[in-house]
Amino acid sequence: MSEQNFGHGEFPIAAPCPVDAVTLTPLSDEAATPCLVPRKVNPIVKVPVVLAETTLQIVVEANIPLNPPASEIKRVFKDAFITQCKLVPVRFGETLCNGTVREVTRAKLFVEGFIRKDIEYATTNCNGVIRDRIATVPFSGFADLTAADFLVFPILGGSSENRSRFINPKNSDVPRLDKFFFENHVFYNEQPYCELISADFFELDFSPCPTDVGESFSNLREKIVLDLTLKVLQVRQVKVDSLG
Repeated sequence: MSEQNFGHGEFPIAAPCPVDAVTLTPLSDEAATPCLVPRKVNPIVKVPVVLAETTLQIVVEANIPLNPPASEIKRVFKDAFITQCKLVPVRFGETLCNGTVREVTRAKLFVEGFIRKDIEYATTNCNGVIRDRIATVPFSGFADLTAADFLVFPILGGSSENRSRFINPKNSDVPRLDKFFFENHVFYNEQPYCELISADFFELDFSPCPTDVGESFSNLREKIVLDLTLKVLQVRQVKVDSLG
């Protein structure tokens, strides 16, 4: 093979692993004027309203079996999942909408979910592959939300049932048992719900039985502290200012 001579400052270019690529052409971009329908009154919109933002501290302990056994934990990735988040009112304040709706000034927030862990570990084999173990660690609990915790109070409309009786026309001393008037009022509420904001994990992973160098362990014990930040929302009707 003949030698290639390169001048001063010149280097051979090698591309041993080429891939398909396309150079993109820039497109023009200019601002567009939105079409706004003028209104004589301020519109009412139905949007999610943030009721509270809270950080829950969740403490769990778990035992995770490893098969095949591990000699060293390499990395652990974690994510938090919420499977249930329910707000249960326990105290009420001001009544709204002609007394049909009440503000909730204190509530219990029930939370249930799990921590998904992706554990990468090495075995005792000198040239072994990195093993992967996925485990789900469940948790559940509740938090007390007081008036100071709410940015906006949740609202809850009540339902009512009324029954009217009639006198017996043949004997005014006794009521009729075969004639009634029923009246029912049912209010369908928007259920408050939660959204995840962030999760901070602090954990200690160790083998229950200390192992020497070169030995393996088949059980991983974990003590986890999870600071889970949630946003509590409720869909509400809100009047907004309109300048159009």
